Amino acid sequence: MRIGIPTEIKLLEGRVGLVPEACDDLVRDGHELFIQAGAGDKSGYPDEAYRAHGVAILPDAAALYERAELIVKVKEPVAGDLEYLRHNHLLFCYLHLAANPELARTLQRIGLTAVAFETVQDAQGGLPLLAPMSDIAGRIAVQSGATLLQQPQGGRGVLLGGVPAAERGQVVVLVAGHAGGNAAKMAAGIGALVTVFDKQPARLAAMRAIGPNVSALYPYPSAVRQAVQQADLLIGAVLIPGARTPHLVSREDVSGMLPGSVIVDISVDQGGCIETTRPTDYAAPTFVEEGVVHYGVTNMPGAVPRSASQALSASLLPYVRKLAGSQWWDDPELTTGINLHSGDIVHPAVKENLE
Repeated sequence: MRIGIPTEIKLLEGRVGLVPEACDDLVRDGHELFIQAGAGDKSGYPDEAYRAHGVAILPDAAALYERAELIVKVKEPVAGDLEYLRHNHLLFCYLHLAANPELARTLQRIGLTAVAFETVQDAQGGLPLLAPMSDIAGRIAVQSGATLLQQPQGGRGVLLGGVPAAERGQVVVLVAGHAGGNAAKMAAGIGALVTVFDKQPARLAAMRAIGPNVSALYPYPSAVRQAVQQADLLIGAVLIPGARTPHLVSREDVSGMLPGSVIVDISVDQGGCIETTRPTDYAAPTFVEEGVVHYGVTNMPGAVPRSASQALSASLLPYVRKLAGSQWWDDPELTTGINLHSGDIVHPAVKENLE
């Protein structure tokens, strides 16, 4: 199969779909690999590194999309990608269509088949292609939140870990999946007082085991509301595969938070779990609502493209190998990931949300 890796053109997105070493495996399998010139530069992978592994370098997006059958990219296609996508393309990337009906309609009109990373599920119900980026996003959420709490950034001037004679910061995390779990570990590691909410007993036990500065609680609405209003940093990390994220924190709850506190909503890709959240980008990552600093960047792992590309590529490679074969429709993990086929929305959760 002819596999194409385009340059990501979402604002300040530096990741690349496959690193050179992964391409090497696919070339050895007998596939033709193409990459758009410069696609790996921001991740530290120059064209020469791809050429050394048997990948052909194409000068621009038009040439790349013309040659390729399978398109492997990171983020959802934007205007500069959509003009080149065709009905006979197989698109493999993050899509998050439940929160982006306009993109869904555009892809329907094109008539292609699209498999979304975030809806590919393994036999245990896990999300193997979302997990590595969720791990990174959870860590970035704490790093960014800690910086935004600084007074010159508009925050209330709190050092999350505290120091002798100064109180520790309060961090609240909703919920304890890959993103939330990593956020809780990161926040606990720097000494903050962390409260994590989740419904699953196993997750609560895992969070409690992080350390004595972590409380793991069931998300009763009154308990969540009380914790949110005491938080210096609130991290939203709720996910329902394929579906728009429900609001667990209302505008009223946010209005009761401390002035200069910070919200980082990792689930913003799927609509966000906090009512006052809206999508932002790395050019203008924050806004203030109800006196609270909000951070809603929709591609958080894009800030660390080297690390993110390596982690993502390792997870993608087995699935790209399957997609490049003739029998991928028989693979139950990949079929759960199909969002669109021949102009129809076929993923149940995506379809329900968009309808």
